[in-house]
Amino acid sequence: MRRWCLHAWPGRLLIAGAALKLQAVLAGLVVAPLPSLLDALGTLGSLLLIISLAYVSARGLVWAKRRLLWRVRRKLILSYVFIGFVPSLLIILFFLLSGLLLFFNVSAYLVQSRVANLTDQARFLAGATMVELQRSTTAEAVRETLERRQASTEPRYPFVSATVVPVSHLRCEAPPSRRVRLAETLPLALPLMTGPWAHLDAPAAVPGWITCEGFGGLLAYRATPADGADGTGDTRLVVRAVAVPDMPEPRWAVVLDLPLSLDVEARLHEETGIRLGDISTMGLAAERPVLLAGRALEARPALAAGDSALSELGGRWVAFVEYRDWVSGQAGTASLQIALSVWDIYTRLSTISAAQFGALTFSQVLLLLLAVVGILFLVIQGVALILGLMLARQITGAVHDLFTGTQHLRNRDFEHHIPVRARDQLGELAESFNLMTGEVTTLLREMAEKGRMEQEMLAAREIQQRLLPSGPLSVPGLAVNAFCEPAREVAGDYYDFLPITDTMLGVLIADVSGKGLAAGLYMAQLKVIVQSLARVHHEPRDFLIAVNRVVAGNIDQRSFITMAYAVIDLERRTMTVARAGHCPLLHVPMGPPGTMRKAQLIAPDGLVLGLQIDEGQMFDGMLQETTVPLAAGDVIVLFTDGISETMNAAFDCFGEARLATLFEQYAHLPFDQLRSYISAELKAFAAGADQHDDMTMILLRVEDLAKAGGAADAARASGVV
Repeated sequence: MRRWCLHAWPGRLLIAGAALKLQAVLAGLVVAPLPSLLDALGTLGSLLLIISLAYVSARGLVWAKRRLLWRVRRKLILSYVFIGFVPSLLIILFFLLSGLLLFFNVSAYLVQSRVANLTDQARFLAGATMVELQRSTTAEAVRETLERRQASTEPRYPFVSATVVPVSHLRCEAPPSRRVRLAETLPLALPLMTGPWAHLDAPAAVPGWITCEGFGGLLAYRATPADGADGTGDTRLVVRAVAVPDMPEPRWAVVLDLPLSLDVEARLHEETGIRLGDISTMGLAAERPVLLAGRALEARPALAAGDSALSELGGRWVAFVEYRDWVSGQAGTASLQIALSVWDIYTRLSTISAAQFGALTFSQVLLLLLAVVGILFLVIQGVALILGLMLARQITGAVHDLFTGTQHLRNRDFEHHIPVRARDQLGELAESFNLMTGEVTTLLREMAEKGRMEQEMLAAREIQQRLLPSGPLSVPGLAVNAFCEPAREVAGDYYDFLPITDTMLGVLIADVSGKGLAAGLYMAQLKVIVQSLARVHHEPRDFLIAVNRVVAGNIDQRSFITMAYAVIDLERRTMTVARAGHCPLLHVPMGPPGTMRKAQLIAPDGLVLGLQIDEGQMFDGMLQETTVPLAAGDVIVLFTDGISETMNAAFDCFGEARLATLFEQYAHLPFDQLRSYISAELKAFAAGADQHDDMTMILLRVEDLAKAGGAADAARASGVV
C-alpha cells in the first residue's frame, strides 16, 4: 500500500488531492471567506480525489470480475439470475409490500377515525346533557336528567358514566344575549355523578387546564387485574368529554366518560375487521404523562388470528392515538396493537359489482385470478432457473473437473480421480487423466497433531497478551503498575483501565472460572463487552449489572466470572468500588508520619457474573457499592485468587492476611521494587510447587496532583507491564 501511494500515479494523485483538500479545510476554519487562490486549490484537490478514487474503483471492479467471474459456470448463472430472475422477484416483492403497506395504513386510519368519531359522540352527549341541566330548576330535575341521559346511552356504550363537578377557575367571554335566562348554578350540592364508574374514580373537580370550550379526548390509565392478582395490569383507554356552560363565570361542568370496553372493541371489529390488542404509552419516562390508577372493566382476551383460512392472511400493525394527562393536561402518544385480516379489509374496501359467482363476489374472483397468475409466474421462473443451472452444469462440468484435477496434481495429490460423465471426447480425456494419476505413488502426510496444537496455543497466548493493556498509561495524580502471569499458555484473568474523564479512571480486574483455551476465549469476549458498556455506565454497580445481563446470556452454565470494578475520582479523592464475587481490594492508607501503615480489605457484597438462576434480580439485589476516601500516598491493590490462593507442597494457601501484611511493610517502595518483593515472597512460599492458577495484580498509588503535573513525572508514574 505504501509503495503504491508513493510510486504509482493514482496513489500520488490521491495523496496530493487529500493534502490540498485538507489545507483548504483548515484555512476555511481560520479565514472566512476563503481567498480565491485557496478556494481554487481546494477545488483542484477535490478533482484529484475524484479522479484517483474513480481509478481505484475501476480497478477494484476489474479485480472482482477476474476473481468472482473467472469460472464460466458462474458467468452463465449470474447472467440468467440478474437478467431474468432477480427483476421478476423484485417486481413481485414490490407489489406485495406496497399492498401490505396500503392495508396496514388503511387499518390504522380506520382505528384513528373510529376513535375520533367516539370522541365527537362523547362531546355531543356531554354538551346535550349540559344544555338540559341548564334548564333544570330543581334538584330532582337535575338528578332525573342526568340519570335519564346515562340510561339512554348505556345500551350502546356500556359502562358510560357522567358527573357534574364544580368549576371555579374559568372566566369566559360574555355570551350573546339569550332569550331564556339559564341557570348559572345547579340547585344541589356538587359533585353529582351517575353511572357505574367502573374504570376510574369520578373526578371531583375540573382541572385548571380545561378552557371555556371544554374538552374531548382520550385518557390513559393503568388498570389493575380484574381477578385481583398481583401485577401492574395493562393500559386502558377511555374517552372523556367536558362540557362547560356558556356563561361568563361558569360554576359547574359536565364530565362524561365512554370507556373502550369489549363491546366497543367488538363493534369496531364488526365495522372494520380489525381487532385491538395491547396498548402502551410512548415517549421517555421523564416526559411521559403520568397514568391514572384505574380498574379493569373486563379481562381483555389475547390478540388471536382469524378463524378461517382466508382470515389467516393478515398481520400485526400499530396505530397511534393521542391521549391527555387529566391532572396536568400534558399530551402523550399511545400505541394500539391491531390485528387485521387482509382478506376482510379487502372485502370491506372493495367497491366492484357485488355479482356473485358461487360463494365469492366478482372482486374476490378477480383477486383469486391474480393470485393464480402470480403463482404460475413464480413456478415458471423456478423451472427456468433449474433448467438454466442444469444446462450450465453440463456445459462447464467437464472443463471444471479437468481444471480441478490439474490443481490437485500441482498440490501433489495423486489420488484424485476425475469422474467420467459421458462417453465423448471429454470423457476419453478424463479416463486418460485418471490412468496417469493412478500410476503415481501416494504422498506421505507429515503433519504432527501435537506440534500443530502447540503452535495454535502459542499464537493464542500472543493474541491474548495483546488484549491486555500495554504501553504507558498517563494519569496525572495516579501511579499505575500491573502484571499477569498465566498458569498455562492462555490465561483466564483479565484487567483493564477505562478512562472516563480527565480526572476519573475506571480500573477493572476479572477472573474467568477454569483455565486454558476456554477461559481465554471467554476473557476475549469479556473485553469486548467491557469496552462497550464502560462508555455508557460510569457507576460501578450499574456497570456490573449491565455486564451481568450480557454475560448471563452468552456463557456456559458451568462457567462464571468474578469481577471487581473501581472508579477513582482524583479530583474528589474518592474511590467507588463494586465487587461481583471477586477477591477483596486492599486499601493501604498513608497514615501519620512515623507510624506503620494499616491495610484495609474492601469487600462489598455481590454474586459472581453469569449465574443463570433468574432474570438477574438476585444479582442486582445483592450487589453493593462502596465509596472510600483517598489521600496522597494511599496504595490500592486489586488481585485475583491466583495470588491469594498460591499453595505450597502442603496445600497451604498464601492468604489475604499475609498479602495485606506485605503491603503494610513495603507499600512505601517504588512499584518495581514492590513487585519484586511480592513475586519473591510468593515463590518462596510456593517452594517450587507448580502454579495452579493465573496470577494478576494491579498496583495504584495516589500522588499529589501538584507534584504530578509535569510530563516527566507523569510518564515515570504510569508504567504498565
